[in-house]
Amino acid sequence: MPADPLDILRTTFGFPAFRGVQERVVARVMAGDGTLAVMPTGAGKSLCYQLPALARRGTAVVISPLIALMHDQVRSAEAFGIHAATLTSADSDRDETMRRFREGELDLLYVAPERASNPGFRELLRLTELSLFAIDEAHCVSEWGHDFRPDYRLLRPLLDAFPQVPRLALTATADEHTRADILQQLGLPQDGLIVAGFDRPNIQYRISPRDGLAQQLKAFIAEQEGAGIVYAPTRDATERLAAQIAEAGRPTRAYHAGLDPAVRAKNQRDFVASEDMVMVATIAFGMGIDKPDVRFVAHAGLPKSIEAYYQETGRAGRDGEPAVAQLFWGAEDFARARKRLGEVDDARVAGERTRLNALAQLVETSECRRAVLLRHFGEHPATTCGNCDNCLSPPATVDVTTVARKLLSAAFRTEMRFGVGHLIDVLAGRDTDKVISNGHNRLSVFGIADEEELKLVRPVARVLIARDALRADDYGGLSFGPSARPILKGEESVGLVVQPKRERRRKRAAQEEYPHDPLFEALRARRREIAKERGVPPYVIFHDSTLREMAGLHPTTLAGLSQVTGVGEAKREAYGDAFLEVLRNWRG
Repeated sequence: MPADPLDILRTTFGFPAFRGVQERVVARVMAGDGTLAVMPTGAGKSLCYQLPALARRGTAVVISPLIALMHDQVRSAEAFGIHAATLTSADSDRDETMRRFREGELDLLYVAPERASNPGFRELLRLTELSLFAIDEAHCVSEWGHDFRPDYRLLRPLLDAFPQVPRLALTATADEHTRADILQQLGLPQDGLIVAGFDRPNIQYRISPRDGLAQQLKAFIAEQEGAGIVYAPTRDATERLAAQIAEAGRPTRAYHAGLDPAVRAKNQRDFVASEDMVMVATIAFGMGIDKPDVRFVAHAGLPKSIEAYYQETGRAGRDGEPAVAQLFWGAEDFARARKRLGEVDDARVAGERTRLNALAQLVETSECRRAVLLRHFGEHPATTCGNCDNCLSPPATVDVTTVARKLLSAAFRTEMRFGVGHLIDVLAGRDTDKVISNGHNRLSVFGIADEEELKLVRPVARVLIARDALRADDYGGLSFGPSARPILKGEESVGLVVQPKRERRRKRAAQEEYPHDPLFEALRARRREIAKERGVPPYVIFHDSTLREMAGLHPTTLAGLSQVTGVGEAKREAYGDAFLEVLRNWRG
């Protein structure tokens, strides 16, 4: 008879109750029903397969896209006393892992989709009893998803070969179309969809136009405490920004595919183990880590889609503690993104354009950022959230339709071959050599903008490029996009969001949320010592939220320590005495 999931939740994981939809997901898996769980990052997806793996007979096979992610997940699972292993090309103990698997010693076996779809692996699975299949990052199976991986589409024969084994697909990012595709590709029932919602209320969303990026990043990072990720669009930008941020004295590393593999692996290890490091990385980084205490994510350029933005910002605050997501963007980001649409398969163009337009709306809105984001995923949020830049400091919106029409007219009259600088000269009526040599001083648009309008032309051009009313070529020349005509014909207006002047924020130590607690800091120091001794990241020992509760309850016995959320049996036995020593000797 299977063990009681609630007993396992309390004794192994140290949680008094399930969160959100976890109980519904676990109940379906325990009943042997196929399920797709769409749950935001930080909502406890891993527990949804780890717990049934302990409660059901046999080994759970977990299909995960990246080796580094699997290794992190195994390390976290083992801290709870779960018997877990990976079977990857990077493992030197593959023979021992296969022996443990064949003899039923493993609760969890993590594999990549490339191995899982191999017929030889299917034969290995027949050698022991299986409790379930868990397909993590399941949006990778869909061609409609933002992170398509062809090997995920080869998993169906493996799953069908074991019809009695329940299958659980998990993802944090899947719109309605992608969800339908996942259900079909993985052979999951239509009634097996459980959507937890997409809101991450602990993340504060901030978005700003780029204006001196290095200084903007330095100022932002100076306000933040804890570890963070800065996403840069290119390898060169990654190393350049890492060097600039390091000048301010913050521990900083770079990560991109062009680095020596040993250097890249060391930088990742250093970051995962740190409590205050900044990792400046391309988007290759992040999906492969399982670090819950990332306190901020900054984008130095536009993500490739609104789903990618949601997933990348979702790497902050996975422990439920306060976190910040800051995006710096420029018109050139949209110009490049719209050009890349020409390289996308015809079947995907419409969907990618919709995602890009959603990003444009998100960065230019004067509304609640969270509301715009959640509406994209089909939700119906409140009009304000109280935890984004627009809600905290409401911006003004200026009607710039007249300036937009003058700029579009200037682009048209100059045959849509010139950049914004030249168009400003034309609109200002400046007799530059370039204006005179092209005869643009004789155009009807020459000198039609006044001084106040000229100050608005560049930000208006940024808005029009984001909206796809203007498109920039490789040389910066501006031509019409499909959204230009309605503006010129007076059918659509153009608004410019003017952000209020923000005072420099004091360092974000989560002081507003949590007052300074010397006992909490002492517990963190002990955690740091143990993590160094054990060679694991501090969060594997206990999350900050567990230490905060420990400091508040101040238990002095192992029984009392068991009442703290996140202190399961294995962790109590491994670390309990060390933390009780701090608690018993505290004289605060």
